[in-house]
Amino acid sequence: MIDLRTALRVMSNSSSYAVSTERLDPADSLQDEIKSYLYIQMPIETAVNKIISSFENSNKKVLFLCGSSGDGKSELLTKAKEHFGFQIKFHLDATHSFDPHGTAIQTLDKVFNEFETTNTPLVVGINAGMLGNYAEEGQNHFIRNKIRAYIENKDVQDDTAIFINFEDYPKFIIDDDGYNCDFAKKLLERITRKENNIFRRILDHEKIKKNDQTTLRLITNFELLSLPSVQKVIIDLLFQARLMREQFLTARSLLDFIHELLSGDGYLFDNLFAGGGNELANKIENFDPSHLRTKELDRFILAYDLGLPDIDFEAFKSGLNKLGTIYFENAAQYLRLFFLLRYDDFANNYHKKFSVDFNDPLIENYISVHQLHKSHNGESNQKNNLKLFYRDTLIAAIRRYINRNAPKLGKKFFLLSDFGDYQIAAPADLTMDYKSISTSTTSSSAFFIAHLKLKDKKFKLPININLLSLLININNGYRPNKHDKNSVVLLEELTSEIIHQAKAATEIVITGIDGKYNLELEEDDIMVSKD
Repeated sequence: MIDLRTALRVMSNSSSYAVSTERLDPADSLQDEIKSYLYIQMPIETAVNKIISSFENSNKKVLFLCGSSGDGKSELLTKAKEHFGFQIKFHLDATHSFDPHGTAIQTLDKVFNEFETTNTPLVVGINAGMLGNYAEEGQNHFIRNKIRAYIENKDVQDDTAIFINFEDYPKFIIDDDGYNCDFAKKLLERITRKENNIFRRILDHEKIKKNDQTTLRLITNFELLSLPSVQKVIIDLLFQARLMREQFLTARSLLDFIHELLSGDGYLFDNLFAGGGNELANKIENFDPSHLRTKELDRFILAYDLGLPDIDFEAFKSGLNKLGTIYFENAAQYLRLFFLLRYDDFANNYHKKFSVDFNDPLIENYISVHQLHKSHNGESNQKNNLKLFYRDTLIAAIRRYINRNAPKLGKKFFLLSDFGDYQIAAPADLTMDYKSISTSTTSSSAFFIAHLKLKDKKFKLPININLLSLLININNGYRPNKHDKNSVVLLEELTSEIIHQAKAATEIVITGIDGKYNLELEEDDIMVSKD
């Protein structure tokens, strides 16, 4: 039997098993068993198999499975080929070339030309980038036109060329109960479950041996990962990385991430924030709880560094023996462990005194507002909550941003322009467009679409968590700077449209060093008054 570290290496990006291929080597049978054990069937696989099943007894049909690198296309299609391979031709990876002197585009030309001359349906795994490249450079005009039509309008497809895209099957979903990531949850549970688990079988064998410190740490990491509360914290961080750092979750990146958590140089709570070569770890590194600065956290760090007595802390440390032998070198490690155990009761629950310090109300706020925009049940309570968000957060921030150089204009006016010591403003009744909200839909958890109207003009604003954070900060007096560039671009585009529309008002206000003038257009006359 192989050891646990070797078994876990199957999940690593550097493993030959990172990308599925058709294997015939019996020497790899145990690794193949592990790879097969790790496989989680996703809804997209059901959709793919349904389409392929419909291809039987038909011809001149092609299915494109579109996605990004590492999302599981090869694994999914390898399994499909094992089941349907005799009736259907599969091209598992469109980035590959059969000819060392040829290109992937030329290989696709050959595959598509053969498809047109035979009666065999075709299934192709293809990255989004390669899909675009073939639309520009491909020589098979029939397929190229099908791809171009799909790129131009993904909602319109025909029976001869069908496209299934991983983008339409997001890993994270926000629903009425909050958010969920079924894929990550099932994978973590499968890796650590107690029964019928190849990793657990190897782990139990390791435990009865005399192990070195590295192996003991690996065993401790595995037991930590087996805690459902720890898995929830990890999934929370993955969701946070998706929202705040726009980091997509793919099957390959998640497997490699879990491998690094378990087999890294430190304990799991340190490996979680250690960064490194994994793209998920690089983003999650920014959320290290030991970097937070609050009164309670700073007090703990100071007390630890000074060696001040703390009876409750000593009792908590005694309880850590349940997790195995863990060696701590600094206060930051304890804070990471407190964070990792924050959803669970442990020992005397000393770690829970820091729960408030670890909470991020921004994420809860974002989920709440996203839910309001995604699910429309017509209840008055829902509509009232939408009104509160639009009035007190979105519209208030837009007004403050437009009027940042004229803070005394008040809620009624928007600043149109500056002329030296004088400012020109116009009244504008910017409101929530509830009708548009109630008829809109979104499948992405990464943003929601806000709908506004000014008279007959309607506006749409995609809001992600970073823009929501900026809106909240603007209402708290924050002035955006170069670090907010991506969010400010979206806000600038909207405010420019609003200002342009406000210029059509029949009333303007001019403020300056000598007072405030109100100008109002009445038919062909301009009425002027001074406050």
